[in-house]
Amino acid sequence: MLRPDGNLTHELDPQDKGPQDSCGVFGIWAPDQDVSRLTYFGLYALQHRGQQSAGIATSDGQSMLVYKDMGLVSQVFDDRALMSLQGQQAVGHVRYATTGASIWHNAQPTLGPGPEGTIALAHNGNLTNTKELSELLFSKPNLGGEFWKGATTDTSVITALLGMAEHLTDEELETLRFATKPATDPTEPVVEMCHATSAGTNPAGKEEPINASLTQHALRVLPVLRGAFSLVFMDENNLYAARDTQGLRPLVLGRTQGGWAVASETAALDIIAADFVREVEPGELIVINREGVTSYQWGQARPAGCVFEYVYLARPDTKIRGRSVIASRQEMGAALAKEHPVEADLVMPTPESGTPAAIGYAAESGIPFGHGVVKNSYVGRTFIQPTQTIRQLGIRLKLNPLREVVAGKRLIVIDDSIVRGNTQKALVKMLREAGAKEVHVRISSPPVLWPCFFGIDFATRDELIAAKYNTEQICEFIGADSLGYLSVEGMIAATGQAENSLCTACFTGNYPVPPPTNRPL
Repeated sequence: MLRPDGNLTHELDPQDKGPQDSCGVFGIWAPDQDVSRLTYFGLYALQHRGQQSAGIATSDGQSMLVYKDMGLVSQVFDDRALMSLQGQQAVGHVRYATTGASIWHNAQPTLGPGPEGTIALAHNGNLTNTKELSELLFSKPNLGGEFWKGATTDTSVITALLGMAEHLTDEELETLRFATKPATDPTEPVVEMCHATSAGTNPAGKEEPINASLTQHALRVLPVLRGAFSLVFMDENNLYAARDTQGLRPLVLGRTQGGWAVASETAALDIIAADFVREVEPGELIVINREGVTSYQWGQARPAGCVFEYVYLARPDTKIRGRSVIASRQEMGAALAKEHPVEADLVMPTPESGTPAAIGYAAESGIPFGHGVVKNSYVGRTFIQPTQTIRQLGIRLKLNPLREVVAGKRLIVIDDSIVRGNTQKALVKMLREAGAKEVHVRISSPPVLWPCFFGIDFATRDELIAAKYNTEQICEFIGADSLGYLSVEGMIAATGQAENSLCTACFTGNYPVPPPTNRPL
């Protein structure tokens, strides 16, 4: 069932939105459970990853239904919608548009014809070879599902390729596959392995893969995709999860009552009372059905998980590679206090994302922690058009200073990052008007110098203030008494991960996957 009558949400200040992730994905296989409602709760836990559209597809083993629309999860779904989505398995998605317009046709899950039925697919990430893949699709018209119905995302391209893999020649795939390989390893073979992951799964060494047709389609298509992708997809009887060989975007596997779940973050498993099992490995395809869980390692893992997940994108209560996100952020704040100390009376966060780092900074520095501004949680996304009056009010609609707290004090204001700088400028001005004696800004990550092509919404250097100005100039622009950024080394140390297992491209310009040739830096 499709509902095309929704409204488009808007940022109050569309010119200075913070870093935005492209999407959150969720999937569940649990024949005896209310899979649509569990998916709804899972998406609720992932709402921070995308607020422009939401969708759920379900299958009862015979047919597939999808319900998707523009808006937040709570705005798209009601009891009537969820009750209509019955089945044994489900795929869900929340979207923030980083490729393709924010229109209903681009809401996910996307649908397309599969080798033995229908494919519903949800995607977190961005491909960097969409142009080449699209050219291949255009050479084979009428085979691409929603790709031919107005969808303009790389997700629709993936869905179409999965459905038409049998129509792609080995030569066509090999050409694309060679083009996707890093120059350092042009001969890496595609490895296909099947192994048990837990009790009740298929025994290792089974010769015939489950649902061989769609599984083999995926094993043919996944190696030709370049960039970032964490995929959750299904046909009528099987749930699939796949991750790119760098593991740029997160994806985890959990065990729930009578079934299995996959999600972008462990927090989504927690909300449905699922037990975390493990992460979906880079370069892995997982197939889930009545026979259990089967794993295929389709490509060599080269881990390079996005460090910005630790800085900002992931929920604080999520764990990534065994590391608590909130603990990482607190350690970033502590490291920031060591690197950029300053005498002050109060350490305060920019709510909400700056809070863990501010706690860490205060603990390390010995300066009291406190809240200097109050956030209106119900403002920030609205169905009304952003009028000139709203633009003039700007940040005041979101944040209001606690005058009795900040007046006469030397403040240290902690934020997770600066992208364009307008929000920090407005906040500093507001705090001074509320009587702050000094305002020192500290950022718990390095300067964002380079665009992201893997699913975060800063796609050109022109958007990034740190790419054009040095720290002193940025400090002058935002009107602060001083400005300090955390070092790359301090940030990496706080994640608890090895430097070579993280993508730090937005800070260093070192991309683990070559950027698209048709997109300017």
